[in-house]
Amino acid sequence: MSLRVVIDNDSGLAPWRQVHDQIVRLIISGALRPGSRLPAIRQLSRDLGLAAGTIARVYRELETAGWVTTARAKGTVVAEQATHPDPGVVLRSAATEFAALARDLGADADTATQAVRDAYTAAE
Repeated sequence: MSLRVVIDNDSGLAPWRQVHDQIVRLIISGALRPGSRLPAIRQLSRDLGLAAGTIARVYRELETAGWVTTARAKGTVVAEQATHPDPGVVLRSAATEFAALARDLGADADTATQAVRDAYTAAE
């Protein structure tokens, strides 16, 4: 299976987080449907030029959050829709991480909010 994930080394976001967030978006959008098999850790790490441990972390985080399940015979597959977190929960979690990063960078709430607005507009 070919998973369309792109790493932006200039984004300032850790590569594991970029992979994680892109897979979550693919699941939410329906591009990855329940039961879809994700590439093996070694394969995806080769495809993206990342360490296998980085991809293993992504898969662990996705499994912990209920986005995927892993079984020896099946590999890692997208979980059934019923187990996915509420979108509001996902957004609050992402917002909490973003707010912590903004504070660490010394940005005030207005600057951080504008950065979100700019990113949202750029994504359209």
